[in-house]
Amino acid sequence: MSLVRRNQSLFPSFLDDMARPDWFGGLERLSDTVPAVNIKEQDKAFALELAVPGMKKEDFKIELDKDVLTVSAEVSSESKSEEDAVYSRREFKYASFKRVFTLPKAIDKDQINASYTDGVLNLTLPKLEAAIPAPKRLVEIA
Repeated sequence: MSLVRRNQSLFPSFLDDMARPDWFGGLERLSDTVPAVNIKEQDKAFALELAVPGMKKEDFKIELDKDVLTVSAEVSSESKSEEDAVYSRREFKYASFKRVFTLPKAIDKDQINASYTDGVLNLTLPKLEAAIPAPKRLVEIA
């Protein structure tokens, strides 16, 4: 009896291979490594939400170069404290991603801020005052 079991049978694995071939050299698991993103437009800002559970805020690198916003992270969990341990199975964890967004001219680039809560990286991209729509008003007839 083996301690290592596989939950996949031949048929589902065959279907996965046929449905998701690696036609473009390394893009087979693209959805597994690139976090999903929500982009919301609000009255005074845009909000970006990236789903990146299991990371710490120190893992992220957010760069702004002209009109290009780059969000990236790199995590590896190799513990060296267990050097004397005997493994029957050990799976290393290494994850990295990079998402690039071209910002519209209407963004106030000096006021961009970010926070990381409950596995979601939130970025707030405030609009410039000139880009905020004016409220509806009534015009009086003279």
